[in-house]
Amino acid sequence: MLACVAFSCPNLETMEISMSESSINRISGDELGRFVADRRCLSSLKMEGCSNLGSVIISSSSLSTLWLSDLHSLSKTIINCPNLREISLNFSHQDNDSTDITTMMDNLGKFCPRLQNIHVASPRLSHATVLALSAANLRGLRMLSLVLGSGITDASVAAIAYSFSKLELLDLSGSSITDSGIGMICNVFSRTLSRLLLALCPNITSSGIQFATAQLPLLELMDCGMSICDPDMDDVSADESNDNEPQKSSKLHHIYQKLIIKHSRMKKLSLWGCSGLDALYLNCPELSDLNLTSCRNLHPERLLLQCPNLESVHATDCVKSLHEVIEIQIENAPSESHLLSKRMADGSKRVRVPHILSQQFMQPSDGIKQGQARKRRCIVFMG
Repeated sequence: MLACVAFSCPNLETMEISMSESSINRISGDELGRFVADRRCLSSLKMEGCSNLGSVIISSSSLSTLWLSDLHSLSKTIINCPNLREISLNFSHQDNDSTDITTMMDNLGKFCPRLQNIHVASPRLSHATVLALSAANLRGLRMLSLVLGSGITDASVAAIAYSFSKLELLDLSGSSITDSGIGMICNVFSRTLSRLLLALCPNITSSGIQFATAQLPLLELMDCGMSICDPDMDDVSADESNDNEPQKSSKLHHIYQKLIIKHSRMKKLSLWGCSGLDALYLNCPELSDLNLTSCRNLHPERLLLQCPNLESVHATDCVKSLHEVIEIQIENAPSESHLLSKRMADGSKRVRVPHILSQQFMQPSDGIKQGQARKRRCIVFMG
């Protein structure tokens, strides 16, 4: 197949290989390396199903974007692309993956000096991996996403902060960082960071999240999904709150947390799966997308939304009465928007926020004057 593509498209600039559920990608690392080396105009390569590569040796002076997913047990990895700006490497979640991620990051820093965006997803990510990457002279780095690495700690955050001071996006979802790590992020990136993703980070608290929103004035997107969880969800009912039971009140006091966010630029906030939250207060005039999916212990009477530009709220798998409270608060919020927005509700985590599929003007009735302001509608998704 690669030979046919090479013959038919000698000046190929962009190539993307996607996989259906029943398909298998048998392209080897040697075949892929030869293909890229011979394509002098190739600037973007995106390929799924890379479990059979075996090794990756890619050399190209034209390649600027490289995405490889489903990687597994690479024996050797050399990516020598001096003009590469963006790289995404997604590894399979199998326990027997033997890829040396640390050596890979070391080589990446040496041979791809112009990198601006780095995304690596692998359970084998560790503090040593971060040190290897931070040792590189990647002064132009703007986006760093190291996902699913439980071995990434506050010490790793310190290395990142020391080496990459101009980050606009930082994603450490699945790491072991704590509120102290969040503090270091705030100290270094307060003037640059606009997107912070800390989903699946069990060691952070609502205090750390609240501190981040207060110290990062440019923040527009934040995801803390599954980071504030109730370890005894099965033992405590989301619908029960009886002050006459001191034991339960004491337990709730220790488990549940509240979150207060006041931010002038925040546009998208995801708290999916944060079952450890029972109180949420948002004063975010620019917020348009809020994900509360599976926030099962969030009490309706402890929810306050001062977000006049909300377009969609995802509240699947929450307390039933939460839906009514959300709609009442949104209905009473002032708004200057005249658009009716519709979104797909997939309940997924924020890293890929659902796009607005369509927007249409609300048609005024005959009894309403053309110049009269139209009321904005917000879609609340419940399941």
